[in-house]
Amino acid sequence: MGLFSGILGLPLAPVRGTVWVAEKVQEEAERQYYDPGLIRRKLEEVSEAKEAGTISEEEAADLEKELVGRLIEANRRPRQEG
Repeated sequence: MGLFSGILGLPLAPVRGTVWVAEKVQEEAERQYYDPGLIRRKLEEVSEAKEAGTISEEEAADLEKELVGRLIEANRRPRQEG
């Protein structure tokens, strides 16, 4: 980057920083949303809640369908190292 473009781009530095932070937050949210271990734990919680009678069969089926969809998508997504 040249001196001239560096000086002109300086006012955009806070915007670039904000965008970088937003991207990192999104990456972490997606990592947690598609974490197979967390999804399996949620499936176990749904099963336990259904057995305990705290949620209906219909609610459990809806939750299980959504969680299994996330698990399938998690297995399709490329693994990010680091």
